[in-house]
Amino acid sequence: MTNSPVLDTGRTAELREALLKASFTADGLLDLLGPSAYAALARSEAVPALRATRGDSPLETLVRLFLLQQPVSESAAAAALPVEGLLADGWLVREGAELRATVDVRPYADEVAGLPSADAWVVSDLGCAVGGAGGIGSGRTDAGVERRDLVLGVGGASTTLANLTVRRPVREVLDLGSGSGVQALHAARHAQRVTATDLNPRALHFTRLTAALSGFDNVTTAEGSLYEPIGEWRFDLIVSNPPFVISPAGRFTYRDGGMAGDELCRSVVRGAADHLEPGGYCHLLANWQHVKGEDWRDRLAGWVAGTGLDAWIVQREVQDVAQYAELWLRDGGDHRGDEYRARYEEWLDSFEAAGVEAVGFGWITLRASGAADPVVRIEEWPHPVEQPLGPHIEEWFARQDFLRSHDDAGLLAARYLLADEVVQEQIGAPGSEDPEHVVLRHNRGMRRATKVDTVGAGFVGVCDGTLAAGEIVDAIAQLLGEDAAQLRSRVPESLRLLTEQGFIEPIR
Repeated sequence: MTNSPVLDTGRTAELREALLKASFTADGLLDLLGPSAYAALARSEAVPALRATRGDSPLETLVRLFLLQQPVSESAAAAALPVEGLLADGWLVREGAELRATVDVRPYADEVAGLPSADAWVVSDLGCAVGGAGGIGSGRTDAGVERRDLVLGVGGASTTLANLTVRRPVREVLDLGSGSGVQALHAARHAQRVTATDLNPRALHFTRLTAALSGFDNVTTAEGSLYEPIGEWRFDLIVSNPPFVISPAGRFTYRDGGMAGDELCRSVVRGAADHLEPGGYCHLLANWQHVKGEDWRDRLAGWVAGTGLDAWIVQREVQDVAQYAELWLRDGGDHRGDEYRARYEEWLDSFEAAGVEAVGFGWITLRASGAADPVVRIEEWPHPVEQPLGPHIEEWFARQDFLRSHDDAGLLAARYLLADEVVQEQIGAPGSEDPEHVVLRHNRGMRRATKVDTVGAGFVGVCDGTLAAGEIVDAIAQLLGEDAAQLRSRVPESLRLLTEQGFIEPIR
């Protein structure tokens, strides 16, 4: 692998020890830079961090070298790092009397639900930190590396997917389209083995560097497109931050799927059924087309139809085609070139030819429940959610199992608990004796709110697991002077809604 460091296990371990000794960690960075400069660095804005690293401590040297792409004196580097070994393996290069880094090495707080946070590092190409104003590859990169093959570091999409993923001890995990290895890094902490695949051999090398530098030896790699490298192998968990951008030309391997429209994301969804173990989850981020005359929900339902998988699909954002084109033209640095207008026209021509009016972005979770009647929920939810959301996603699917196995009589026979952090709001005109309506608001998970009637408000107010739902309904009927049988016939619909959305939790 040219133009990237050699992976030598022993020297990588020495580098990791040096980084830890200098506190070149997520916490160490925050302590050194302060909140403002730390946040600016996450946006790829270097000036505040440059001002904060004008000293000569090993930590300041490492920040300038690996994060800010600045040359440092050999003596300063030698005070922080095993320089000769890093020069031999290509992590550093000499430029006159100074040394430069050949890659971005970024401290990363590796957090997995149920496990203590661990120090890790993500290795990517220089100039490829996500979020910069100049576009990918606008900074210093090694000569001989094609821009299409550049490997990105940690971005908002990376952390979004990591936070969505259901975390539990598993045997086999697939990171499909691994890039610099962020998802593999998380999975390595709760899986016996992680297989990372990518079409770009450079990305797989960076995945191996990330895993080794972070101290993991349970990550293996396989080169190829989508599920091709793994044959008929099945996994307990599949995670994918694929190249989902819907573009007119496959210019960048890291982002452009190279298939027509949103076909790549559809292919990831369709292929998951053949590669999930029973009970296994697949999480992916995706873009999908809003085509004139077609409901976007119907489009996505078609992706899942016939797979036999439960699915929860959430659209988080929608952009019209002009906004979408501008976003990704900036990402590629095209806004700084003479061909901007021509490339912009190319994007708009492509969308117009396909009848695309807008593009949706969101997340897709699939589960191999084995149920004869898979649950498919497709919704739009642009509102803030709790992170990490993975534990709540797992609970949502568990509640689907409960609802699927209980008819109306079974729902009434079950006992329920009011979920934590559910509050009741009574809304009405000032001075009125009775509220116009009552709203339940959940402050966890998706942070939903739902309107309930008097019966619903009374029901959740006494859900402490002591009485069956039917017994509570009978007591409410007697209190309100209503017919108990008629009230029992109406309540199951509300029970299903309140259970699915997590306002009440069945005692199993």
